[in-house]
Amino acid sequence: MIHFDKRAIDIENKCEACSVFDVDNNGIPDIVCGEFWYEGPDFTRKHRICHLTYDGNYIYDFSDYPMDVDGDGYLDIITGSWWDNGLFWRQNPGKAGGEWKTHKIMSLGNVETIRYYDIDGDGQIEIFPVCPGEPTFFVKLVLDKNGKGTGKFEKHVIGGPEAGSSPSVGVGDIDGDGLPEVLQHNGILHMKNRDPYCGLWEFLPEYKMPGSPSVPILIWDVNGDGKNDIIAGAAHAYGLFWYEQGLDEKGKRTWTSHCIDGAWSQYHDMQLADIDGDGKPELVTGKRFKAHNGNEPGDADDVFVCYYKMKDGGFYRYVLDFGDPTQGHSGVGIYFWITDISGNGKPDIVAPGKEGLYIFTQP
Repeated sequence: MIHFDKRAIDIENKCEACSVFDVDNNGIPDIVCGEFWYEGPDFTRKHRICHLTYDGNYIYDFSDYPMDVDGDGYLDIITGSWWDNGLFWRQNPGKAGGEWKTHKIMSLGNVETIRYYDIDGDGQIEIFPVCPGEPTFFVKLVLDKNGKGTGKFEKHVIGGPEAGSSPSVGVGDIDGDGLPEVLQHNGILHMKNRDPYCGLWEFLPEYKMPGSPSVPILIWDVNGDGKNDIIAGAAHAYGLFWYEQGLDEKGKRTWTSHCIDGAWSQYHDMQLADIDGDGKPELVTGKRFKAHNGNEPGDADDVFVCYYKMKDGGFYRYVLDFGDPTQGHSGVGIYFWITDISGNGKPDIVAPGKEGLYIFTQP
């Protein structure tokens, strides 16, 4: 098991999303989480970004992703939430300092969370809001002739009526053609003519995951047979699962469900990252505390942060933290971050949540 040192950055900050980037362009990574950014390298000095709405246990911020939207050389934030009815960006004030101005990109329904992928392979990240009431789409920042952000965005709908809407999303190469597919809870969206801007993608209803799966859905060859499989947790119930890709006697793709871990619930966010440096990724995840205010199976159980080693279809769990969130234990919220924040070449974990903001560093 890998050793991590846990540290509470701010137990009063109840936001469930975070990111790590150089906010003030001084060459040192900082932490951004909800209303504040924390100045690296020790993260003891915090600066207010904005004032968020707190509606009971719901916080109006489900993403803090860095992107230079206006092309001024300072990274801004992409965000949205369930109740804000839109996609937004917060403008980094740069040297002037002070609070960040919030701009509305577009009106949307409920935003479960947001994920980010380079869907067209041009080196620029596209935005995938997860809106359960709307068809799957992505949003692209418009660049000028010098490749800088213009503050304008384009929306591209790729899911047709037959695909419906999905409470989750994932991106990866399922069929081995070198191009990404977009995964929903009820099937796969496959781009036509190798063109992500072809209009509506082809929908392949090959499986249907029960309930609401984690965001994101992950793609990885779990059993080493050369075919990519699917990993997804239950975001609002118990269980963590993988779906094995196979072929029937007619050569048609099949999916077989396997339970990885049924002991814990609320696997809302998860990432694949090589945290032990062996060249193979681990599945890093944890619990989102009281996702729906304690009204779901296991919603108010003890929180945890853990990783799973994967080998030949087996998953082996290693626990970094587990316990009562009111007694200083951490989950991973709705959007946690993995990066080498300490500068020693080893990945660290930044974990936000209703229980506070924590960091797990490898010494």
